[in-house]
Amino acid sequence: MSHQDASVKSIIFALLANLGIAITKTIAAVLTGSGAMLAESIHSFADCGNQGLLFLGLKASKRNPDEEHPLGYGKSVYFWSFIVALMLFSMGGLFSMYEGIHKLSTHEGLSSPLIAIVVLSLSMVLEGMSLWGCINQIKKINHHSSLWAWIKNSRQSELIVVLGEDVAALFGLFFALIAVLLSMITGNPVFDAMGSIIIGVLLIVVSVFIAIKVKSLLIGQSADEETRENIRLFINEQPQVEAVLNLITIQLGSDIMVAVKAKMKPAESSEQLIDNINACEKALRKTNPAIRWIFFEPDKE
Repeated sequence: MSHQDASVKSIIFALLANLGIAITKTIAAVLTGSGAMLAESIHSFADCGNQGLLFLGLKASKRNPDEEHPLGYGKSVYFWSFIVALMLFSMGGLFSMYEGIHKLSTHEGLSSPLIAIVVLSLSMVLEGMSLWGCINQIKKINHHSSLWAWIKNSRQSELIVVLGEDVAALFGLFFALIAVLLSMITGNPVFDAMGSIIIGVLLIVVSVFIAIKVKSLLIGQSADEETRENIRLFINEQPQVEAVLNLITIQLGSDIMVAVKAKMKPAESSEQLIDNINACEKALRKTNPAIRWIFFEPDKE
């Protein structure tokens, strides 16, 4: 499975789950008057919009290079992932905190809290299925490391965003459920308001984490360490190469740019040297199809 296929499937899982959850929670919020439930419904609708933006980013990243963008549009997906992080911060986190603070000042009680409990429980099941689908797609492309190691090293911003949203949504639903239960048991609506505030803080923390991760990709992050080392070892093993002197990689969405300076073995002519370099580039692209651009500079030392 390609990395982009995994991203598309994860986004579809999340979009379908969030759309159904958002509609259900909105109805429940109107019926119960729950601030935590309303915060959760806004969060789910925002997530639906976020998934649409991720699809837009993936589509834009596949545009062919042109004169204005000679290395293509791969970084488009990073831009839209960053926008999603901002939306998660503003429409999700800040709105949830505002709603919670507003509920603290009005002391509005809950009506039909059992409806809220049923809806939140069902939403947790659906959101859990979406998270399971995302993690399952990650496992298909990540065979060697833990989930946390993948998060730290991955260059797939769209998949990181979906994972972050799913985790935040699941924990948010849990906090909302606890808030509604405490409000129902004690008769104190303050717990519901506090649940909304806690959800807001959670979303803000997740959005900041995603933004920091995506920022590195936006400003020009290299391919992951394993990929860099594999490229270096492969070039060093080529019969035409004596030693790799310097290697630079840049991750551009699903594509990779490689700039290499290498000490070549003696060639009979300049034409032979060019043929040797071309053979190295062809072999390197064959072993890693994600490498789209190679800039190969022969040198003495």
